[in-house]
Amino acid sequence: MRSGFVTIVGRPNVGKSTLLNNILGTKVSIMSDKAQTTRTQVRGVLHVPADTSPVGEEAQIVFVDTPGIHKPVTALGDRLNATATDALGDVDVVCLVLDATAPMGRGDRFVAARVPDDAIVVINKVDAATQDQVLKQLVAASGLERSAYFPVSARTGQGVDDLVAELIGRLPEGPPFYPEGQITDVPEAFWVAELVREQLLAVLREEVPHSVATRVTEWDWPRVRCEILVERDSQKGIVIGHKGSVLKEVGTRVRAQMPEGAFVELFVKVDKDWQRRPDRFERYGY
Repeated sequence: MRSGFVTIVGRPNVGKSTLLNNILGTKVSIMSDKAQTTRTQVRGVLHVPADTSPVGEEAQIVFVDTPGIHKPVTALGDRLNATATDALGDVDVVCLVLDATAPMGRGDRFVAARVPDDAIVVINKVDAATQDQVLKQLVAASGLERSAYFPVSARTGQGVDDLVAELIGRLPEGPPFYPEGQITDVPEAFWVAELVREQLLAVLREEVPHSVATRVTEWDWPRVRCEILVERDSQKGIVIGHKGSVLKEVGTRVRAQMPEGAFVELFVKVDKDWQRRPDRFERYGY
């Protein structure tokens, strides 16, 4: 058997979480077009039977999804960058994800300078890019002088099987890290809190989402109580919405992704400037 860890890194919004979810065939990491959507290391486990493995051996890949590495403006931004770079050590393969629809910039090169020489460069969003854009990005990426380059679409799955086959081929021999059937080690309560934050990101189209944290404070199934933390009183009204419209919409969207019968209670609280207070990060799971 082969087994090992694969870290996925890149700038914000290059599609790291979408790629992980596509590979696993299920959602383990929340997705949004907003920066700072992923705030922790999220592990997803792929089990590959020997009869479908490209190397003819059973394999288990433990993927580590990470926050987008960016230029921080708050203490939370510093923490997210540290969380991402910490995931680069002691893993078997690193995948550097680039966006095919945007020219490679200083941010991409900043991240690339932190990955090992044997990293795999993944050019994502080829479904949204023109052929010329993909070719230009591949040429630019070749200048990074990493070990392999894979154009993929995390949204449609194009090229993903070839990437996974390459990853399996690089894994060392070893026993599984997780039992068969387990696809993530994210605690259920944290997952629900993340679902709430994901749907807030989807419903709110303002800067407020960057100031939102969520945490489950009570779990008495099927009743789940989740707090939504904002930084200012003015943000509280926006998150609640007119006559509770935003909370109602978010609650409906979250329940649609939970087992039937779940009852989610959402409450909004103000924790002034929590993004700039490191003592709050662990409290909120970051």
